[in-house]
Amino acid sequence: METKNSRLFPYLVGLAAFLVAGSAAFYSVFGLSKLFSGAAIAVVIMAGSLEFAKLVTASFLYRYWDDINRWMKTYLIVGVITLVIITSAGIFGFLSNAYQGATVVFEKESTKLIYKEDRLDQLKEDKEFLIQDLEAQISSLPENYITAKRKLRQDYNPQIQEINEQMLALKGEIGDLKTALVETGVDVGPAIYLARVFDTEVDSVVKYFIFMLIAVFDPLAVVLVISYNLTLQVRMRDEGESENIVRNGKTEKPKKPKRLGLYKEGKTMLEKVVKETFSPEEKKEKKSNKVIVEEEPGGGVFEPEEKKSKGKATTFGRGAVIHKK
Repeated sequence: METKNSRLFPYLVGLAAFLVAGSAAFYSVFGLSKLFSGAAIAVVIMAGSLEFAKLVTASFLYRYWDDINRWMKTYLIVGVITLVIITSAGIFGFLSNAYQGATVVFEKESTKLIYKEDRLDQLKEDKEFLIQDLEAQISSLPENYITAKRKLRQDYNPQIQEINEQMLALKGEIGDLKTALVETGVDVGPAIYLARVFDTEVDSVVKYFIFMLIAVFDPLAVVLVISYNLTLQVRMRDEGESENIVRNGKTEKPKKPKRLGLYKEGKTMLEKVVKETFSPEEKKEKKSNKVIVEEEPGGGVFEPEEKKSKGKATTFGRGAVIHKK
């Protein structure tokens, strides 16, 4: 199916323009209302009217480009570009808010995990310090001070044992937090994977991805609206050309083609038969200048006598019978 000549294609372009422009307007209005939450309803009304005016202005510029002056063209173009930037900023706010809402639990659990891991490392250092201090004190005593050495170990062992219990509890909590992170990180799993691939932070990956979306979102909506106007104009032009023919700079309606009949143009076979049957034309026999020679019963041939009249030969009823040998 040729899309250019299809009657359905302009409506497909219009539907695509409506969906993309409507989605961009919704995300932009919602994002701006979150940014100015103190007057959300007023912002929704203002942003919605600006979004509608932007699309109408783009269509107006395309349709009446040759009819408006340069100052008006410049102002409207700057206005459309400014509204596209505002819409893109609103979309950025909406997507950023959605990302933060999806990652707030993940970030909370990640913060807890980091704290628990730091605490575990600190306990390991305390345990090593106690062990080293105990060994140093034991080595400073003479070898025959067995009771003193035993007493030192009894003094340090409860502290080391307490640290071991704390470390064991922290390891259990860290395991639970890692499990929770796996469950809550499903929503942002692709972003985490991309961050690992490019060796960067998750926030940076999401930020650049949002920039890519807004770079094509609202500009595509404006271009699709202009494309819809173009398809409508081309369709109207094609329909007008099919109804009118331009000759020598003048538009004329095409003449109906003549029907080709068997005997005469403009008449069918049936019309010809009916006319010949019910209204036969009387055929006039043309007088011939040839002399009619009639054969007689006796074998002779009657030849009429020619008489000249005023320099012309005329035939009368008189003549003679000439017998053939």
